[in-house]
Parts: sequence; C-alpha cells; structure tokens
Amino acid sequence: MSQQDSGSARRIVVGVDGSPSSEDALRWAVRQAGLTGAKVEAVIAWHLPLLVGGYSWPPVGVLETTDFGKLAQKVLTDAIVTAVGPDGAERVVTVVKQGDAAEVLIDAADGAEALVVGSRGHGGFTEALLGSVSQHCVHHAPCPVVVIRGARQSG
Repeated sequence: MSQQDSGSARRIVVGVDGSPSSEDALRWAVRQAGLTGAKVEAVIAWHLPLLVGGYSWPPVGVLETTDFGKLAQKVLTDAIVTAVGPDGAERVVTVVKQGDAAEVLIDAADGAEALVVGSRGHGGFTEALLGSVSQHCVHHAPCPVVVIRGARQSG
C-alpha cells in the first residue's frame, strides 16, 4: 500500500544535484507543496568516483579520506538554502543516498504524489533538451514526473 493510500503524509520528491536546474525544480516543489499540503523530500544521490572511461581507481587515499556522503549532504544543504532560503529550508526533508541518481530517485518516489526533476543536471551535454536522469525518471517513475526547465542561458 502506498503512502497516499494509507493516509500518511503527502510527499513531493525532488532530485537535487546542486545545478541551477535542480534548484529551480526545488523551488517549484516547495511552492507546490505549499499549495497541496505535501511535504518536500529533497534527494541527492552520490557514488564513488571513477576516472577515465570508468576503468581506473581514484588516486590512492581518496577513497579512505573522502566522505562522499558528507560532501553530497553539503551540496544538498547549500542548494536548499540557495533555492528557498534558510527559513524555507526547515520545510524540506533531506535524503542522501549512495547509488545511481535515476534509480535512487525512482525508489524515493514510491508512494509520492510527484517526482520533480530539473531538465539538466551537472552531467552530460548541456545542449540536451532532457538529461539522462530526468529522461529515465520520466519513463520509469512510479508517480507523475514534473520536469522543470530552467531559465534559458544566453550563450
């Protein structure tokens, strides 16, 4: 039984990676939650870094000395403060999870009334109309997906 069916709190899940597009998605989610009475869960995913071609290990000592989850939490906290300000930040629940961004978001969206993502994050080609994570979410999420297209950048 989903959270909506069981009468639990209504949720809007939003993917955040620190990019301007994800901050726009967070702003939208917070405004929508204010209208619907839902709570906002801001989700960031992290993974161990891979080097060239994905076949190399990071430099010796990086894995032992770097807390990637803590770095992801900082990116998430900073993005929330930037997007909704310190007062609005208390209305947002944060979730930091290791894994593939699209899969983490799809799992988090189970039982949510919406999954909100930016059209482009920090990866890939900035010219793409829809990033790979947002595209994967549109095709596989268990709830409606809202894709927020950020402001046009003059080039």
